[in-house]
Amino acid sequence: MPGERLTVRSPADIGRFPGAAPPTRVELTIHKEGEKKPEEGGCRRWFKKMCPCCFKKQASSSRDITDRVELVKPPTPAPIPKPSEKEEMKEMEELKLSVASVDLLSSKTGQNRREHHTDLFHGEDLIIRRGQTFQIEVELNRPFNSDTNKLHIELKTGGLPLVSKGTHVIIPLVDTLEDERWESKIVEQTNSKIKLSVNSPASAVVGLYGLSVITCSLKGDNPSTYNSPKNIVMLFNPWCEEDTVFLEDKDERKEYVLNETGRIYYGTEKQIGARTWNFGQFHEGILEACLFILEKSDMPPSGRGDPVNVVRVVSALINAQDDLGVLVGNWTGDYSNGVSPAAWSTSVEILRKYHSSYGTPVCYGQCWVFSGVTTTVLRCLGIPARSVTNFQSAHDTDVSLTTDVYFDEKLEPLDYLNNDSVCFHLGCRNFHVWNDCWMARPDLPAGYGGWQAIDSTPQETSQGTFRCGPASVSAIRSGQVYLKHDTPFVFAEVNSDKIYWQRNLDGTFNQIHSEKKAVGHCISTKAVGSDERADITHLYKHQEGSEEERIAVETASRHGSKPDMYSSPSAEDVSMEVRIDGEGPRMGADAQLSIVVKNLSSEPRQAILHSQVAVMYYTGVLKGTIKKEQMPVELQPNEEKTLEWVLTYQQYQNQLVDQAALMLTLSGRVNETKQVLANQTTFRMRTPDLVITPLGEAVVGKEMAAKITFTNPLPRTLKDVVFRVEGLGLQKGHVVVVGDVGGLATVTLTEHFIPSQPGPKKLVASLDCKQLTQVHGVANIVVIDQ
Repeated sequence: MPGERLTVRSPADIGRFPGAAPPTRVELTIHKEGEKKPEEGGCRRWFKKMCPCCFKKQASSSRDITDRVELVKPPTPAPIPKPSEKEEMKEMEELKLSVASVDLLSSKTGQNRREHHTDLFHGEDLIIRRGQTFQIEVELNRPFNSDTNKLHIELKTGGLPLVSKGTHVIIPLVDTLEDERWESKIVEQTNSKIKLSVNSPASAVVGLYGLSVITCSLKGDNPSTYNSPKNIVMLFNPWCEEDTVFLEDKDERKEYVLNETGRIYYGTEKQIGARTWNFGQFHEGILEACLFILEKSDMPPSGRGDPVNVVRVVSALINAQDDLGVLVGNWTGDYSNGVSPAAWSTSVEILRKYHSSYGTPVCYGQCWVFSGVTTTVLRCLGIPARSVTNFQSAHDTDVSLTTDVYFDEKLEPLDYLNNDSVCFHLGCRNFHVWNDCWMARPDLPAGYGGWQAIDSTPQETSQGTFRCGPASVSAIRSGQVYLKHDTPFVFAEVNSDKIYWQRNLDGTFNQIHSEKKAVGHCISTKAVGSDERADITHLYKHQEGSEEERIAVETASRHGSKPDMYSSPSAEDVSMEVRIDGEGPRMGADAQLSIVVKNLSSEPRQAILHSQVAVMYYTGVLKGTIKKEQMPVELQPNEEKTLEWVLTYQQYQNQLVDQAALMLTLSGRVNETKQVLANQTTFRMRTPDLVITPLGEAVVGKEMAAKITFTNPLPRTLKDVVFRVEGLGLQKGHVVVVGDVGGLATVTLTEHFIPSQPGPKKLVASLDCKQLTQVHGVANIVVIDQ
């Protein structure tokens, strides 16, 4: 075609990337025969004249179609020399070092979680214990060279992290790790990835930390900071000898830190009842709830390294009395706006509800509920803890370190004065539940570490807040009540004497009798490694009546408000004791007790015993007297008599409250010696258990069932009966509405569920209704893996 111009590229250049050498190109202009040659332009003529060598004259020919065309290739470029290995390394080192990613190695089954005993927690967060090394992996943009680069880790916790307060931690990179300090060491390096072993001191602040990795060169250029999207949770470490919560016995660590279920005791000393409680400290959402409680407190983050501070804050925040804590206490018997305290059998539901509502207190709690939740929180944070029940527990309201009982001129109890009792304003209750936690006490003289008593039930204020403890159990035992915190109050609960006072005609009172063994009996907790009851009374007090025990009482009294209480001892030659046969009276039947009176002298003795029985809340608050009577007693020298005392079902059937507890008060005077006889005995009408029978094989992922059976012990209908059922690793807690249950009738409920976790589990159920409380049951189920 006339004037057609073609552009041709060398085949070798096809597909090159931009920036490659220019291709060989041929431009060809074709003119057909007879076609007029195009006229030379002026520029061409000028160039031809100036450089004739480039434009040689061509021979004329009739077949001459075009000028001669020459193919000219551009010069081949010189080869670029390949950089040496040293030059490549130099180029890499000149590239600014930065972090591409950080792997916290936080898998439940990974080394960190297993070695730190946190693999039972749900989720994939890095949960570690202080005083112990952990590993992380850092991916860099190039290999790390310690000769030219620097790298360190920073951890921050709290709203205003400060290096001086231990809440902003700068962790240097070192060659050798040493104990009791923050530092890190490279233990593996592969290309651009390094593995760091990080060490923490055993005094580190516990809580939630943010992690950053900072890199820079030794030349001092601007550092590069990488902030990890995941946080680190730091807990106390009872496995670390340097940690103040270190617990040497591995079986005790397993029980008091890792065990998610336990037993809480109630009733009276002669009729001790037990219920299973699901602490659930590793359950999903519980760690977050516990950290939320710490954040909600007024304690600065820097104070969270001291377990004394932490348990004191926990003691305050488990109750809602003055700081919108977890549980609202209720001792009125009206629980219509919440859940009856007797219906709870787990801390999980309570803590998750509190956390999900952003700190709205949960309704309702009494001492065993406060204790159960406290055990959960402390174990979750890594502080060994247990629930402890004290029977015949006193409440000293005037720091006299005695429990005082007042009578009028006729030896009738003065109820309006007998308020040295329970909870907010009450005397000697049939039982009370608090907590022991384990720690060293460097703030006290040597020898007072170990178990410490704390109490989250709101009773008396301590430094302006409803809390109690930690009080050294060793200090309580020896009467060293001047040692903090709140030791006098706990001492009075377990070892105060009960002092009886009689009003004179002029309105004054005289001390007429004292009971030295009336308070602090059968102090109980769950045994290590079994569901048996362990009696730990000996930890709180010396043997009753021993010289050591009397010295402890007198030592404590000298630091109370009545230091001269024991200056005038009294003589006694007539004894009186109340005995309960077997497991005690059953609900729905008559209650029968035996009063044993013995003359210890060689002379005859006569007295008149006044008895009255009152319905009693578990705290010791008296609802009202339901029976009074007088019993004459005549004793020959060295004679012992047994008097039968009976309370019929008709007398108490419509009177009982929460724990079905009663108090029998006996008083009298020996005619010949004017010796005062006095005794207070609490007892309860024993309720039946729920019988739980597993049905079928317990296998992870396979449906099974359990039959729950209950027989109404009363000859009347129970109204609005509700069952609450839960089993950690078996099924979620839920409520089953049963409705009315007729008198002496039996109801059976079958639960179907699919176990989700292998190992020994407990299915727990409780019954809730107004007419009958403290009815519960438990079944041990061993779940096997598929």
